Amino acid sequence: MPLDQSFVGRTYPPTEPYLVGREKIREFARAIGATDAEYHDPEAARALGYPDVVAPPTFPVAITMPATRQVVADPALGVDYSRVVHGDQRFAYTRPVVAGDALVCVNTVEEILSRGGHDFLTTRTDVTTEAGEPVVSVWQKLVVRGEA
Repeated sequence: MPLDQSFVGRTYPPTEPYLVGREKIREFARAIGATDAEYHDPEAARALGYPDVVAPPTFPVAITMPATRQVVADPALGVDYSRVVHGDQRFAYTRPVVAGDALVCVNTVEEILSRGGHDFLTTRTDVTTEAGEPVVSVWQKLVVRGEA
């Protein structure tokens, strides 16, 4: 069954704040092989003008992927998650994520397309501080494979 097109433009409520920890940044950096000092050492990050260790550019996926469950778990939309594959991801930064940030995600369904028996769901997650300062917007395209 195709995804409900009326969801395009729908925005979900803000998530609870996610407190970005120094160790989470270090763990993520190690996991992706990012060895730059500013991802691990607070003094190196401060020397570059950051208040604490800075997160690698793809770190927000650790926050936005769980937040996107609001969309994919919405029964009215009709996503069969067992048929989902990740199609695309992109980031548009206002400023870097740093340890100590308390970040809130707001998900919006930007596009739903059907092609070749598959649905393509594009979401945008706007990530801000608790005070509403923009940090990064993350777009994710999920492909919901049709029945073979």
